[in-house]
Amino acid sequence: MSDVRRLPGAALHHWQWQQRAACRSWGSGPFFHPYGERGEEREDRDAAAKRICARCPVRRACLDHALRTREPYGVWGGLTEEERRGLLGPAAEHSGTGAV
Repeated sequence: MSDVRRLPGAALHHWQWQQRAACRSWGSGPFFHPYGERGEEREDRDAAAKRICARCPVRRACLDHALRTREPYGVWGGLTEEERRGLLGPAAEHSGTGAV
């Protein structure tokens, strides 16, 4: 079962930024790596996702959400999970939650 305590709740104003996101019409494929994806293939997919994020009008809101909720997977706000983990610092890596 997922731990959803860190999510902001059901209030519409928490999620309205998603209506304007550049990724809405792309599906999740470019933003989340399939099991076992490594190396150049993963780098290429991440780069494609980041190109979509680069022109997104709500990129900052997306990144803020990912950092606040410690999204463990995918490209959010133009950053991969590894890049977001770097912003959060060493405490995030050793929090014991398995999240970013």
